[in-house]
Amino acid sequence: MVSEMNDLSISKNDRASHSKLITLPTILTLGRVASIPLLVATFYMDGWQGTAITTSIFTAAAITDWLDGYIARKMKLKSSFGAFLDPVADKLMVAATLILLCTRPVKVAALAHAPWLLIIPSIIIIGREITMSALREWAASQGSKTLEAVAVNNLGKWKTATQMTALTILLATRDCSHGGPAILAGSGVLLLYIAAGLAVWSFVVYMRKIWKVLVR
Repeated sequence: MVSEMNDLSISKNDRASHSKLITLPTILTLGRVASIPLLVATFYMDGWQGTAITTSIFTAAAITDWLDGYIARKMKLKSSFGAFLDPVADKLMVAATLILLCTRPVKVAALAHAPWLLIIPSIIIIGREITMSALREWAASQGSKTLEAVAVNNLGKWKTATQMTALTILLATRDCSHGGPAILAGSGVLLLYIAAGLAVWSFVVYMRKIWKVLVR
């Protein structure tokens, strides 16, 4: 009898753990990860259809990035797995998009003479994301105060918003022969540089906070 009650208790705990692991926000996040191969495939499609589909996939991913966090907070569906997976999904999507744009730059006259214009901010943004991931993992092992020092700040949020806007514009206007105005593509490049600047700035702020914690 006691054994059966224990088995029943374990079964309930397993179901609770499973339901906590697979939540609606987590499903949305997994959807973002699953959409990356589709993004890559449609990026190399010729014609305006490929541009439209690729841009739509990225835009949907950007919306769900906000939506899964909102749902998790409102419906109290936060989980440690979701907290781990969400930034990973974001970084994979952004890194894939930046690499794609570097392999097939926006067809704008200015970029034709300087194809490295997209490569520089891309390296900065991807490098910063990799470094911050390692930094947060290290901070988690050092205690709560160090971990608080690398919590997402307003600069990081502005960087993400600017970055997503820039990439959406660049994807939508990557072939100006389909009607995308060159000035709009240029604004996408400018926003990407602003995002790279914010990435460096926010990284410096994080490092200063960590330094203050360490020297106490």
